[in-house]
Amino acid sequence: MHASRFIPSLLLLLLSAWPGGVSSAPAAQRIAAPAVTERALTDARAGQTGSLASVAQAGSQQPARGSQGRILFILASSKVHGTSALPASISFGEVVNAWDTFQAAGYAVDFVSPEGGAVPILDSYVGKDMQPRLKDESIMNGLRNTATPAQIDASRYRAVYYVGGSNAMYGVAEHPLLQNIAMQVYERHGGVISAVCHGTAGIVNLKLASGHHLVSGKRISGFPEEHEEQDAAYFKQFPFLIRKTVESRGGSFHVVNNDAPHIEVDGRLVTGQNYASATPVAKAVVEVLRQLAEPQPKPGTAKG
Repeated sequence: MHASRFIPSLLLLLLSAWPGGVSSAPAAQRIAAPAVTERALTDARAGQTGSLASVAQAGSQQPARGSQGRILFILASSKVHGTSALPASISFGEVVNAWDTFQAAGYAVDFVSPEGGAVPILDSYVGKDMQPRLKDESIMNGLRNTATPAQIDASRYRAVYYVGGSNAMYGVAEHPLLQNIAMQVYERHGGVISAVCHGTAGIVNLKLASGHHLVSGKRISGFPEEHEEQDAAYFKQFPFLIRKTVESRGGSFHVVNNDAPHIEVDGRLVTGQNYASATPVAKAVVEVLRQLAEPQPKPGTAKG
Protein backbone atom coordinates (compact mmCIF):
# COMPACT_ATOMS: atom_id res chain seq x y z
CA MET A 1 0.00 0.00 0.00
CA HIS A 2 1.26 3.45 -0.83
CA ALA A 3 2.53 5.30 2.26
CA SER A 4 0.24 8.31 1.66
CA ARG A 5 -2.78 5.98 1.98
CA PHE A 6 -1.40 3.76 4.74
CA ILE A 7 -0.57 6.47 7.30
CA PRO A 8 -4.06 8.08 7.51
CA SER A 9 -5.65 4.63 7.87
CA LEU A 10 -3.23 3.74 10.67
CA LEU A 11 -3.95 7.01 12.50
CA LEU A 12 -7.71 6.42 12.28
CA LEU A 13 -7.28 2.90 13.70
CA LEU A 14 -5.21 4.18 16.64
CA LEU A 15 -7.72 6.94 17.42
CA SER A 16 -10.58 4.47 17.38
CA ALA A 17 -8.87 2.28 19.97
CA TRP A 18 -7.83 5.22 22.22
CA PRO A 19 -10.29 6.17 25.06
CA GLY A 20 -12.35 9.14 23.91
CA GLY A 21 -11.19 8.63 20.34
CA VAL A 22 -13.26 8.41 17.17
CA SER A 23 -16.25 6.06 17.48
CA SER A 24 -17.38 3.84 14.69
CA ALA A 25 -20.92 3.59 16.14
CA PRO A 26 -23.72 5.29 14.22
CA ALA A 27 -24.69 8.75 15.49
CA ALA A 28 -28.06 7.49 16.78
CA GLN A 29 -26.25 5.11 19.13
CA ARG A 30 -24.14 7.89 20.62
CA ILE A 31 -27.13 9.88 21.91
CA ALA A 32 -27.11 10.27 25.68
CA ALA A 33 -29.32 7.97 27.77
CA PRO A 34 -32.93 9.11 28.32
CA ALA A 35 -33.31 11.79 30.96
CA VAL A 36 -35.32 9.43 33.14
CA THR A 37 -32.12 7.64 34.09
CA GLU A 38 -30.72 10.90 35.43
CA ARG A 39 -33.59 11.48 37.85
CA ALA A 40 -32.63 12.08 41.47
CA LEU A 41 -34.37 9.34 43.44
CA THR A 42 -33.26 9.93 47.02
CA ASP A 43 -35.47 11.59 49.59
CA ALA A 44 -34.16 11.66 53.13
CA ARG A 45 -37.54 12.29 54.70
CA ALA A 46 -39.06 9.26 53.03
CA GLY A 47 -36.01 7.10 53.64
CA GLN A 48 -36.35 5.66 50.14
CA THR A 49 -34.15 5.58 47.08
CA GLY A 50 -36.65 4.38 44.51
CA SER A 51 -36.01 2.25 41.47
CA LEU A 52 -34.79 3.41 38.10
CA ALA A 53 -36.71 0.59 36.44
CA SER A 54 -40.04 1.51 38.01
CA VAL A 55 -39.62 5.18 37.20
CA ALA A 56 -38.81 4.28 33.62
CA GLN A 57 -42.01 2.25 33.45
CA ALA A 58 -44.00 5.09 34.97
CA GLY A 59 -42.59 7.46 32.34
CA SER A 60 -45.35 6.64 29.89
CA GLN A 61 -43.75 8.31 26.91
CA GLN A 62 -40.42 9.98 26.45
CA PRO A 63 -40.50 13.48 24.96
CA ALA A 64 -39.97 13.56 21.24
CA ARG A 65 -37.43 15.88 19.70
CA GLY A 66 -38.74 19.42 20.14
CA SER A 67 -40.90 18.35 23.10
CA GLN A 68 -42.47 21.01 25.28
CA GLY A 69 -41.48 19.13 28.44
CA ARG A 70 -43.32 16.93 30.92
CA ILE A 71 -46.61 16.98 32.83
CA LEU A 72 -47.01 15.03 36.08
CA PHE A 73 -50.39 13.36 36.67
CA ILE A 74 -51.12 12.95 40.39
CA LEU A 75 -53.47 10.08 41.16
CA ALA A 76 -54.82 8.48 44.34
CA SER A 77 -53.93 4.93 45.41
CA SER A 78 -56.94 4.18 47.59
CA LYS A 79 -59.08 1.25 46.43
CA VAL A 80 -61.86 1.90 48.95
CA HIS A 81 -63.71 4.82 50.47
CA GLY A 82 -62.10 5.68 53.79
CA THR A 83 -62.33 2.88 56.33
CA SER A 84 -65.16 1.13 54.48
CA ALA A 85 -65.13 -1.74 51.99
CA LEU A 86 -66.85 0.43 49.38
CA PRO A 87 -64.75 0.34 46.18
CA ALA A 88 -63.21 3.57 44.92
CA SER A 89 -61.46 4.39 41.65
CA ILE A 90 -59.62 6.94 39.61
CA SER A 91 -61.55 8.52 36.75
CA PHE A 92 -60.05 6.80 33.71
CA GLY A 93 -61.59 9.25 31.24
CA GLU A 94 -60.07 12.20 33.09
CA VAL A 95 -56.69 10.57 32.54
CA VAL A 96 -57.26 9.76 28.86
CA ASN A 97 -58.80 13.06 27.79
CA ALA A 98 -56.09 15.12 29.44
CA TRP A 99 -53.38 12.73 28.21
CA ASP A 100 -54.54 13.10 24.61
CA THR A 101 -54.55 16.89 24.89
CA PHE A 102 -51.07 17.12 26.42
CA GLN A 103 -49.60 14.61 23.99
CA ALA A 104 -51.05 16.50 21.01
CA ALA A 105 -49.41 19.67 22.34
CA GLY A 106 -46.01 17.95 22.55
CA TYR A 107 -45.85 17.17 26.27
CA ALA A 108 -44.85 13.83 27.76
CA VAL A 109 -46.77 12.50 30.76
CA ASP A 110 -45.67 10.69 33.92
CA PHE A 111 -47.83 9.25 36.71
CA VAL A 112 -47.34 9.38 40.47
CA SER A 113 -49.49 8.11 43.35
CA PRO A 114 -49.02 7.99 47.13
CA GLU A 115 -48.18 4.27 47.14
CA GLY A 116 -46.84 3.88 43.62
CA GLY A 117 -47.66 0.88 41.44
CA ALA A 118 -51.10 0.16 40.03
CA VAL A 119 -54.01 2.50 40.70
CA PRO A 120 -57.60 1.21 40.83
CA ILE A 121 -59.82 1.46 37.73
CA LEU A 122 -63.40 0.28 38.23
CA ASP A 123 -65.54 -0.67 35.23
CA SER A 124 -68.24 1.73 36.41
CA TYR A 125 -65.75 4.57 35.97
CA VAL A 126 -65.02 3.68 32.36
CA GLY A 127 -67.56 4.84 29.77
CA LYS A 128 -68.15 2.96 26.53
CA ASP A 129 -66.17 5.54 24.60
CA MET A 130 -63.18 4.93 26.89
CA GLN A 131 -63.24 1.12 26.96
CA PRO A 132 -60.97 0.70 23.89
CA ARG A 133 -58.31 2.78 25.64
CA LEU A 134 -58.01 0.12 28.33
CA LYS A 135 -55.92 -1.70 25.72
CA ASP A 136 -53.73 1.34 25.06
CA GLU A 137 -50.42 0.22 26.56
CA SER A 138 -48.92 3.71 26.36
CA ILE A 139 -51.42 4.73 29.04
CA MET A 140 -52.08 1.46 30.84
CA ASN A 141 -48.40 0.71 31.44
CA GLY A 142 -48.12 4.02 33.26
CA LEU A 143 -51.25 3.43 35.33
CA ARG A 144 -50.01 -0.02 36.34
CA ASN A 145 -46.59 1.34 37.29
CA THR A 146 -47.06 4.77 38.84
CA ALA A 147 -44.00 6.23 40.54
CA THR A 148 -43.86 6.89 44.26
CA PRO A 149 -43.50 10.52 45.36
CA ALA A 150 -39.92 9.83 46.50
CA GLN A 151 -38.97 8.93 42.92
CA ILE A 152 -40.10 12.25 41.46
CA ASP A 153 -37.76 15.12 40.61
CA ALA A 154 -40.06 18.15 40.53
CA SER A 155 -37.63 20.17 38.41
CA ARG A 156 -38.49 18.01 35.38
CA TYR A 157 -42.13 19.13 35.21
CA ARG A 158 -43.86 22.15 33.75
CA ALA A 159 -47.18 21.35 35.40
CA VAL A 160 -49.00 18.94 37.67
CA TYR A 161 -52.50 17.62 36.99
CA TYR A 162 -54.58 16.19 39.85
CA VAL A 163 -56.85 13.47 38.46
CA GLY A 164 -60.34 12.99 39.86
CA GLY A 165 -62.37 9.93 40.68
CA SER A 166 -63.94 9.08 44.03
CA ASN A 167 -60.63 7.90 45.50
CA ALA A 168 -59.07 11.34 45.00
CA MET A 169 -60.57 12.28 48.38
CA TYR A 170 -58.17 9.96 50.18
CA GLY A 171 -54.43 10.01 50.72
CA VAL A 172 -53.47 12.84 48.36
CA ALA A 173 -54.38 16.14 50.03
CA GLU A 174 -52.49 15.29 53.22
CA HIS A 175 -49.43 13.70 51.59
CA PRO A 176 -46.38 15.88 52.42
CA LEU A 177 -44.18 14.71 49.54
CA LEU A 178 -46.93 15.26 46.97
CA GLN A 179 -47.52 18.70 48.45
CA ASN A 180 -43.81 19.46 48.18
CA ILE A 181 -43.66 18.31 44.55
CA ALA A 182 -46.61 20.48 43.54
CA MET A 183 -45.30 23.57 45.27
CA GLN A 184 -41.81 23.13 43.83
CA VAL A 185 -43.30 23.01 40.35
CA TYR A 186 -45.42 26.07 41.10
CA GLU A 187 -43.11 28.32 43.14
CA ARG A 188 -39.55 27.22 42.47
CA HIS A 189 -39.96 26.42 38.78
CA GLY A 190 -42.78 28.78 37.81
CA GLY A 191 -45.05 26.00 36.59
CA VAL A 192 -48.78 25.32 36.63
CA ILE A 193 -50.98 23.47 39.11
CA SER A 194 -54.19 22.00 37.71
CA ALA A 195 -56.97 19.73 38.94
CA VAL A 196 -60.29 18.39 37.73
CA CYS A 197 -63.46 17.18 39.46
CA HIS A 198 -62.61 15.41 42.76
CA GLY A 199 -58.96 16.02 41.91
CA THR A 200 -59.43 19.51 43.36
CA ALA A 201 -59.39 17.79 46.75
CA GLY A 202 -55.66 17.37 46.27
CA ILE A 203 -54.91 21.09 46.27
CA VAL A 204 -56.91 22.27 49.29
CA ASN A 205 -53.98 21.95 51.73
CA LEU A 206 -51.24 23.32 49.47
CA LYS A 207 -49.39 26.27 50.99
CA LEU A 208 -47.13 28.91 49.51
CA ALA A 209 -43.74 29.66 51.04
CA SER A 210 -45.44 32.62 52.73
CA GLY A 211 -47.62 30.20 54.68
CA HIS A 212 -50.80 31.20 52.90
CA HIS A 213 -52.94 28.54 51.24
CA LEU A 214 -52.58 28.32 47.49
CA VAL A 215 -56.34 28.63 46.98
CA SER A 216 -56.62 31.76 49.12
CA GLY A 217 -57.92 34.63 47.01
CA LYS A 218 -58.17 32.37 43.96
CA ARG A 219 -61.12 31.37 41.78
CA ILE A 220 -61.47 27.60 42.12
CA SER A 221 -63.69 24.91 40.65
CA GLY A 222 -64.13 21.24 41.46
CA PHE A 223 -66.85 18.74 42.23
CA PRO A 224 -69.03 20.37 44.92
CA GLU A 225 -70.62 18.49 47.78
CA GLU A 226 -74.09 19.66 46.75
CA HIS A 227 -73.74 17.52 43.62
CA GLU A 228 -72.89 14.41 45.63
CA GLU A 229 -75.37 11.72 46.71
CA GLN A 230 -75.32 12.91 50.28
CA ASP A 231 -77.43 10.03 51.60
CA ALA A 232 -75.10 7.44 50.08
CA ALA A 233 -72.66 5.45 52.21
CA TYR A 234 -69.61 6.59 50.21
CA PHE A 235 -70.30 10.25 50.95
CA LYS A 236 -70.27 9.62 54.69
CA GLN A 237 -66.67 8.45 54.32
CA PHE A 238 -65.38 11.72 52.87
CA PRO A 239 -62.74 13.20 55.22
CA PHE A 240 -63.64 16.74 54.11
CA LEU A 241 -65.82 18.58 51.61
CA ILE A 242 -64.21 20.28 48.63
CA ARG A 243 -66.26 23.48 48.38
CA LYS A 244 -66.42 23.99 52.13
CA THR A 245 -62.68 23.46 52.55
CA VAL A 246 -61.71 25.73 49.64
CA GLU A 247 -63.91 28.50 51.00
CA SER A 248 -62.55 28.01 54.53
CA ARG A 249 -59.07 28.51 53.06
CA GLY A 250 -60.10 31.82 51.49
CA GLY A 251 -60.82 30.58 47.99
CA SER A 252 -63.75 31.58 45.80
CA PHE A 253 -65.54 28.44 44.59
CA HIS A 254 -67.40 28.48 41.27
CA VAL A 255 -69.53 25.79 39.59
CA VAL A 256 -72.46 25.44 37.20
CA ASN A 257 -75.60 23.50 38.10
CA ASN A 258 -75.36 20.91 35.34
CA ASP A 259 -72.88 18.53 33.74
CA ALA A 260 -71.51 21.05 31.27
CA PRO A 261 -67.76 21.71 31.27
CA HIS A 262 -66.67 24.50 33.58
CA ILE A 263 -63.14 25.65 34.38
CA GLU A 264 -61.49 28.45 36.31
CA VAL A 265 -58.12 29.86 35.30
CA ASP A 266 -56.50 32.08 37.92
CA GLY A 267 -52.92 32.82 36.95
CA ARG A 268 -50.99 29.55 37.02
CA LEU A 269 -53.81 27.68 38.77
CA VAL A 270 -56.32 25.84 36.55
CA THR A 271 -59.26 23.87 37.94
CA GLY A 272 -62.27 22.13 36.41
CA GLN A 273 -65.63 21.13 37.85
CA ASN A 274 -66.38 17.71 36.43
CA TYR A 275 -65.52 14.86 34.09
CA ALA A 276 -66.45 16.93 31.03
CA SER A 277 -63.92 19.56 32.11
CA ALA A 278 -60.82 17.35 31.76
CA THR A 279 -60.07 18.33 28.17
CA PRO A 280 -60.76 22.06 28.73
CA VAL A 281 -58.51 22.01 31.81
CA ALA A 282 -55.67 20.42 29.84
CA LYS A 283 -56.13 22.88 26.98
CA ALA A 284 -56.04 25.78 29.43
CA VAL A 285 -52.83 24.44 31.00
CA VAL A 286 -51.23 24.24 27.55
CA GLU A 287 -52.28 27.83 26.84
CA VAL A 288 -50.93 29.11 30.16
CA LEU A 289 -47.61 27.35 29.52
CA ARG A 290 -47.51 28.83 26.03
CA GLN A 291 -47.96 32.31 27.46
CA LEU A 292 -45.29 31.70 30.08
CA ALA A 293 -42.87 30.67 27.35
CA GLU A 294 -43.38 33.83 25.32
CA PRO A 295 -40.65 36.44 25.71
CA GLN A 296 -41.83 39.26 27.93
CA PRO A 297 -41.27 42.84 26.73
CA LYS A 298 -38.77 44.81 28.73
CA PRO A 299 -40.22 47.54 30.97
CA GLY A 300 -40.71 50.73 28.99
CA THR A 301 -40.50 48.98 25.65
CA ALA A 302 -43.29 50.09 23.39
CA LYS A 303 -44.98 47.48 21.23
CA GLY A 304 -44.87 48.10 17.50
